[in-house]
Amino acid sequence: MAKLEPHIALRYLFSKKGHNAINIVSGISAVAVAVVTAAMICVLSVMNGFGTIVEHMFSEFDPVLLVVPAEGQTLRTDAEPVLSLYAREDIEAISMQLEQTALVRYKEHQMPARVMGVDSLFTATAHIDSIITDGFYSVWDGAFERAVLGRGLAAQLGMNAHFTGALHLYAPERIGRINMLRPDKSLRHEHAFIAGTFAVNQIEYDDQLMLVSLPMAQRLFGYDEYTASALRIQPKDKSQITNHKSEISKTLGSAYKVLDRYEQQADFFRILRIEKWLTVLLLVFILIIASFNVIGSLSMLIIDKREDIRILSHMGADEAMIRRIFLFEGWFISSLGTLSGLILGVLICLGQQHYGWLKLGTGSEYIISAYPVQVQLPDIALVAAIVLILGFVAAWYPAHKIQIDK
Repeated sequence: MAKLEPHIALRYLFSKKGHNAINIVSGISAVAVAVVTAAMICVLSVMNGFGTIVEHMFSEFDPVLLVVPAEGQTLRTDAEPVLSLYAREDIEAISMQLEQTALVRYKEHQMPARVMGVDSLFTATAHIDSIITDGFYSVWDGAFERAVLGRGLAAQLGMNAHFTGALHLYAPERIGRINMLRPDKSLRHEHAFIAGTFAVNQIEYDDQLMLVSLPMAQRLFGYDEYTASALRIQPKDKSQITNHKSEISKTLGSAYKVLDRYEQQADFFRILRIEKWLTVLLLVFILIIASFNVIGSLSMLIIDKREDIRILSHMGADEAMIRRIFLFEGWFISSLGTLSGLILGVLICLGQQHYGWLKLGTGSEYIISAYPVQVQLPDIALVAAIVLILGFVAAWYPAHKIQIDK
């Protein structure tokens, strides 16, 4: 008996109904479910694509692992836990950076900027050469201090990599009282010459960040040579990031935090995930509306098959069995739409991935020409589960209302 209900339901699904409208409504129900399912696959894949592109942008600049103090803004590089990192054989390079805000002036232009001092091992932890848009990377040429600016910051200061004038940087004294009569005497001052500009295509880097040498940053902000705001770590084996992070955290202790690339940009990726799931939620509401078609078509089928229901009842079928028949019928309609939608959505995404049918636009303001897509198996499984569950609920309501006429 267990196989009888789905067998009868399949016969009802593909057989000719007493009224042609029932066939039409059933077909529309399956198509509606398929369209929404395909839309969910496409939207999730596009969000994944944008996430991958942004992650790649950040990875050009951000280190694989970043060590920051658990409290405060700076750490001591001569502290015993930090020194122990240099003895680890699984670390390829450790670079120090010191980042704080300073006032930057070039001729009549001035604005606050994030000044990041980096040492000679910075290039081992960042692909800086791949994001240079003008000039070259250099923070010290052996005679003069150099600076590499975000492209947007350079534009706001009215300069480019070929300008020869000096950049002036100002930061307040950390220790001591400000002279209210001569506040300029309470500022530390350094200058550097621009070497190049870079672009990560993210505002917080391109419009706000400037790279200078670590010694210059330490002088500007009033720190000694053993003070940094973070350590950039490049492991030898990038496939074991989680293990490296855990082991380095144990080595350093609770006074330090070890951040991977996702944690370094935690706010951005959190917003990206929220946008992704809000979009899914909106499509789920659309799917709920589409599920009313399943309720309507199943209700019409129940009315059309009243004579069959009486016959099955006389043959010994109880209400529970008859309800299961029509429950399977409604679920088969949703399943047919789900399978069709999954196939359609994946095919559209693969086509977009290989042929770039939908374009973002033309011009230099776009870093890619077409919408990026990345189909992920967990997304397919999630969409299938959501659609099938809603399809089951939609089928349950009319099937549960069946009453057998004695």
